[in-house]
Amino acid sequence: MLSPAGFVTSYAQIGAKKCTNSAVRLFLAAVLAGFFIAAGAVAASTASCGLDNASVARVVSGLLFPFGLIMVILTGAELFTGNCLIVVSLLEGAASWTGMVRNLILVYLGNFTGAAALAGAMACSGALSSGALAAYTIRAAAGKCALPFGQAVVLGILCNILVCAGAMCSLCGQTVTGRAVGAFVPVCFFIIGGFEHCVANMYYIPAGILATGLPGGGELAQAAGADLSALGLAGLLRNLIPVTIGNLIGGCGFGALIWTVHRTAEG
Repeated sequence: MLSPAGFVTSYAQIGAKKCTNSAVRLFLAAVLAGFFIAAGAVAASTASCGLDNASVARVVSGLLFPFGLIMVILTGAELFTGNCLIVVSLLEGAASWTGMVRNLILVYLGNFTGAAALAGAMACSGALSSGALAAYTIRAAAGKCALPFGQAVVLGILCNILVCAGAMCSLCGQTVTGRAVGAFVPVCFFIIGGFEHCVANMYYIPAGILATGLPGGGELAQAAGADLSALGLAGLLRNLIPVTIGNLIGGCGFGALIWTVHRTAEG
């Protein structure tokens, strides 16, 4: 595997290329990444919705969700949270602020498109009609919408430190197995820890909103103790804004720390 110093040198060029890719290429690759992350959320929700023990449900989710990031990395898709590592390229002088901001905006929009599209497909196909899954999805979405701003920022910071650590460990791997394991472990930790990932929430919250419109969905969630007062488009924004801010702080901060430590060590 690459050493951390080797990663800094390698990623400087990877990030620079991300900043110069065409807008169409970035957006489409980001749609794919949003879909994969949402697919990990679907698998995690479906497997854990019937479990009564909250700790066991989190562990099951943690074991399944990371496969979304693994697919993102192995297919070369573009993920907003992982692309916060472009700060390494910026600090190395290989990329510009405008290129980084352009990449993050285009990728964020593409991720939202892919994740929300899968939420719509799940609702339209009837896959969310299962009582347990509908109630679980609505309850999770409502809880995310009700998070206080400061708490959502902190949970977003913690999340993206781990996601970027997973992206780094994966990119250091020289085999498919190594890259998969590198991505798996940190992302598993963030799910079990209950941290907040903006792209995952681009699936969870729209899916929860759509599930309330399905026959009996809202009643099931209320019976399970979910407070639906915060769930809606306004709630989506109240969650995504602070979580995105936190993800940016955590991801860019992690990238800057890795660059500082390992460029210094290399020199």
